[in-house]
Amino acid sequence: MPATFRSSLEGQRFHGIVVFPSFQYPALDGTGGDYMEELGERLETLEPFSAEYNDLSMLFAESRQLPFDSEGRVILTEELKDHADIDTEAMFVGRGAMFQIWEPSRFARHRDETRQRLRQGAAMPARGGVRRTQ
Repeated sequence: MPATFRSSLEGQRFHGIVVFPSFQYPALDGTGGDYMEELGERLETLEPFSAEYNDLSMLFAESRQLPFDSEGRVILTEELKDHADIDTEAMFVGRGAMFQIWEPSRFARHRDETRQRLRQGAAMPARGGVRRTQ
């Protein structure tokens, strides 16, 4: 795991990361244990038997705590590697309080597709969350 990612997790109770299969991409989503606790608190504000609660709780059902070894590495489970088609190499991609782990060639394709959409007019929301159009 890149040192910059590990350093952002210093001081957390769990010395490692929490990873789960991305719901959107052939990648893994990950974060620190403290942020997962915050997400759990948010989940508990939903109606317990609602479809939204059941859908979002899948994130916790599929998440895995992966401790750092003495060199700052983590070991992905076979199930996680299968979801992201990771074999020998993985790429970490920062996403604010979270990150993603991709198989490098799949991420390159995803990045290229995203750049193409941006060239075609996707707009960044203005401050305050109001989206500007061209």
